[in-house]
Amino acid sequence: MAKKIVVDPIPRIEGHLRIEATLNDSNMIEEAYSSGTMWRGIEVILKGRDPRDAWAFAERICGVCTTVHALASVRCVEDALGIAVPTNARIIRNLMNATQVTQDHLVHFYHLHALDWVDVVSALKADPKQASVIAQSISPWPKSSPGYFKELQQRLVGFVESGQLGIFSNGYWGHPAYKLPPEVNLIAVAHYLEALDFQKEIVKIHTIFGGKNPHPNYLVGGMACAIDPNSDTAINIERLSMIKKIIDETQTFIDQVYIPDLLAIAGYYKDSLYGGGLGNYLSYGDFPETTLEDFKTLLWPRGAILNKDLTTVIDVDPRDASQVTEEVSHSWYTYTKGDAKGLHPWQGETTPKYTGPKPPFEHLDTDKKYSWLKTPRWKNHPMEVGPLARVLIAYAKGDPMIKETVGLVLSTLGVGPEALFSTLGRTAARGIECKQTAGFMRHYYDQLVANIKTGDLRTFNSERWDPSTWPEECKGFGYTEAPRGSLGHWIHIKDQKIKEYQIVVPSTWNASPRDANGNSGAYESALKGTPMVNPEQPLEILRTVHSFDPCLACASHLFDMNGKEITSVTIV
Repeated sequence: MAKKIVVDPIPRIEGHLRIEATLNDSNMIEEAYSSGTMWRGIEVILKGRDPRDAWAFAERICGVCTTVHALASVRCVEDALGIAVPTNARIIRNLMNATQVTQDHLVHFYHLHALDWVDVVSALKADPKQASVIAQSISPWPKSSPGYFKELQQRLVGFVESGQLGIFSNGYWGHPAYKLPPEVNLIAVAHYLEALDFQKEIVKIHTIFGGKNPHPNYLVGGMACAIDPNSDTAINIERLSMIKKIIDETQTFIDQVYIPDLLAIAGYYKDSLYGGGLGNYLSYGDFPETTLEDFKTLLWPRGAILNKDLTTVIDVDPRDASQVTEEVSHSWYTYTKGDAKGLHPWQGETTPKYTGPKPPFEHLDTDKKYSWLKTPRWKNHPMEVGPLARVLIAYAKGDPMIKETVGLVLSTLGVGPEALFSTLGRTAARGIECKQTAGFMRHYYDQLVANIKTGDLRTFNSERWDPSTWPEECKGFGYTEAPRGSLGHWIHIKDQKIKEYQIVVPSTWNASPRDANGNSGAYESALKGTPMVNPEQPLEILRTVHSFDPCLACASHLFDMNGKEITSVTIV
């Protein structure tokens, strides 16, 4: 009889994800099932509201990706209403977006994923002097003296002796799948703590342009910030100088801490190349240099790759009803014309219907419906989205920035491009992308300063702000490449109100359950064939799932502004 493993909830994310897996006699995963365990109902909340307010609701889907839903939402409404934003607004949005991606990748690597590769308790056995020698051999980062590592080690000893590891508690410390020597573990723990302090500095850029973080302010038609070099209450020379300083420090941290750590850790695990998964990759593209419609100017290109074929990048059109669809054959929703038929988001429906077992339960009934996530497909193909997809598509299209960085990583590790099709490759791609988006931060800062010097201070286009100028009925699509992957918002406006709103988020693409044809989503596919050293401590499952940076925070309770319940879901 096949062994079964249940991991619920998956730790080191906000929760709401359950993984079930069956193992063969060799402790290799034969089948895997991904279940989102909470309902996201923002689409229902948005019905009947003013489209100009949609971003403020959509942004609060998640507190991790703190800007991406707002960005996709304002782009969506602007697309429907035919609003062109000023140059400064486009540049500021791109700069905030690059800041979000860079900060998110740093947080993911150190605080959500590194402990899958780093044995914290092993660091207690490290020789601080040897750790210093290793650190100085791979990076000029100044915090690398023997005394620095010795002091950190003593702090760890204090945690252990007190019986509490604090933020490092509940790990599978001592697991035989950990391969780093104690000194490299100690270096990684030191940088884990440094990254905790540093990541909060980066997002100050959001507070300068958007007033706060998380959930900075956006505005349909532009950005809700004024530019005036001579004002104390607007974006002025002092604030621009502060942004430049943050960007300088960010690039230094990535070049001297993140990338050296990534390469050092990956060097010990380059033989662990499981977790490749689907081999199908999708990117909507992002970072427009002119308008959203001019896809040739996107710094992250748009496209799709099937079956790991890097010689062919297929064009993508998320507006095409034959391309992006969602079905609910294995999801706790129902469609009026049948659950197995995929619907394009402009025709999408969000009608919850829970038919699963009553908690607590031992196992999901995976032959039936088993997730609160829908099942997106591109031309009927399950797709992986995220940093690996973006890096591979840019690499396949010959982007010189990506080819140079990918070449550096592959040559340093002594592996070929095929190594990217793995859990480790997915982790490396995030670091590659982080280095690029930090460069985008600099790029857009320079663009903004140059545009201001021309005398252009506009950040808002008010031409279509008056609803009386809107068409009676219209539809729009807004996109962005969130840290976790392709994000799309589709809107239908009628009589100046939102008639329908649909959101397909990255973790829905990656964590989706099977479709009507039995095809697995990205998580489920990536877990198949994974060898387990100790099934009682499923570290390998965490490594692969965490490599996607899962975030199921798109789940939401439904209440109106007075606290009255709008919709309830009954477990029968």
